Amino acid sequence: MLIIGIAGGTGSGKTTVVKKVMANLPPSEVVVIPQDNYYKDNGHLPLEERLHLNFDHPDSIEFDLLIEHIHQLKDQQKIQMPIYSFLTCTRKDETIEIAPKKVIIIEGILILNNPVLRSLMEIKVYVDTDDDDRLIRCIKRDILERGRNVSDVLERYERTVKPMHQQFVDPSKRYADVIIPQGGDNEVGIRVISQMIRMVLEEANQL
Repeated sequence: MLIIGIAGGTGSGKTTVVKKVMANLPPSEVVVIPQDNYYKDNGHLPLEERLHLNFDHPDSIEFDLLIEHIHQLKDQQKIQMPIYSFLTCTRKDETIEIAPKKVIIIEGILILNNPVLRSLMEIKVYVDTDDDDRLIRCIKRDILERGRNVSDVLERYERTVKPMHQQFVDPSKRYADVIIPQGGDNEVGIRVISQMIRMVLEEANQL
């Protein structure tokens, strides 16, 4: 089993990179584990308080569960991956059953910040994008997908996203084996990652 970590700041284009890499690979042999699904459940808090949580700090993520699930997949066991709603800032009751596959891609802003999780990855990728471009993408995404307005997005960016990026996310790129500038627009970088994975799959199929 090949475990790949794809990290980068909020709005860096990680998800686009993952989708483009996936499009170059056999879907039956690859599965994606998003860090976002492992945010801690905050259902015990009032909604107003939930909306002002710091989602860019490592403490907001249940890394122990994510690491446990990766170990289970490595042991060829199925997992029940949680589902997180950014509209309510809570975990949903239902889960997604994930079966072990030859390639596991873990994607998220803080996955290279956690040393235990990082140690499980054979390939570590950091998607590096200009701050202005990331902010524009954050505004578009949070308005369309998370029901927020421009003022809320900008306030959150200044309060948590920017300082947490500087403190935790950006420094983690020193652990990356590959850095992809310009996110999903970097077709060369995406081809390189895809080719690396294909080579491993071909070698595994020959065994």
